[in-house]
Amino acid sequence: MSLILLFVISFAAFYSGLLIQRCMDVDSNIRTYPDIGERAFGYKGRLLVSVVIYAELYLVAAGFLILEGDNLQRLFPDMVLGVAGFEIGARQSFVIFVALLILPTVWLDNLSILSYISASGVLASAIILVSIFWTGAFNGIGFNQKGTLVNWHGIPNAVSLYAFCYCAHPVFPTLYTSMKNKRQFSNVSNHHELLPQKICFEVKIPLLFI
Repeated sequence: MSLILLFVISFAAFYSGLLIQRCMDVDSNIRTYPDIGERAFGYKGRLLVSVVIYAELYLVAAGFLILEGDNLQRLFPDMVLGVAGFEIGARQSFVIFVALLILPTVWLDNLSILSYISASGVLASAIILVSIFWTGAFNGIGFNQKGTLVNWHGIPNAVSLYAFCYCAHPVFPTLYTSMKNKRQFSNVSNHHELLPQKICFEVKIPLLFI
């Protein structure tokens, strides 16, 4: 039932992407969200949008690190990192490790290499879906468990997790301005809305049932 929320948020994200495109078509000097804010509300609008967009970028990065730390800690709960006589728990160790692993990507001049990482995410999502169906069909678990149809207390958590799937929105203006054929932007936006629905199954949907 919560997947209905996913498609609602997906539609909202897709439509807002088209609105961003319309804003940027009005004036070729518009290249970022702050530019849109300034065009609409002047300097105060630019300042407000800048604060919001940069805060979002920071919090999204922090959210990714938290998700990775939580998921890896569940897979390897006994992981302990010792540094200068101090012991760092599994969750904190994985957060540090993932941060150091991702850090070099911010130094890349050509981001095309990240497309391979994106492809690996799609492959991982497919493997997880196959694993889930295999476990249910052949490991004696089945698909007959019963539960609450709608958990109203979990709606805010579900909405926040689904909205997190569309955290790539801040790069839309940059993506649009760098496209050779800007008429293809709607197709790119559509792909952006569909892909996170697959990724949700990978790291987020299991959290909805806690």
